[in-house]
Amino acid sequence: MSRKTLVVAACALIDADGRVLLAQRPPGKPMEGLWEFPGGKVEADERPEQTLIRELKEELGIVVSEPCLAPLTFASHAYPDFHLLMPLYVCRRWEGIVTPLEHQQVTWVKSNRLRDYKMPPADEPLIAHLMALL
Repeated sequence: MSRKTLVVAACALIDADGRVLLAQRPPGKPMEGLWEFPGGKVEADERPEQTLIRELKEELGIVVSEPCLAPLTFASHAYPDFHLLMPLYVCRRWEGIVTPLEHQQVTWVKSNRLRDYKMPPADEPLIAHLMALL
């Protein structure tokens, strides 16, 4: 059985204290209530960096410039209905104050506490890479 491949770009925003931002999936969305790295679906005419710049502005009200996005790793996960390919970028510099604009909850988490938050299966393997980085 072939599944459609969905490319979703994700970003680990890291603050001055070395904490990572997690956003909770809002009610009514698939996997609601789970915590994830902010980002979104890469559109047909976009590169992953462009997706993150757009999504971080829409979801969190911050402005990120492309040179501040550093690729760290990626996830490849087979969900029942699709295959997810998710590059994870790290960003330590942005303009503005992180403000959840889509009614989602956000929290800043030390890397050694990331496993305390229930995440979608594709996000879980990314935690080890962030722990090694931080």
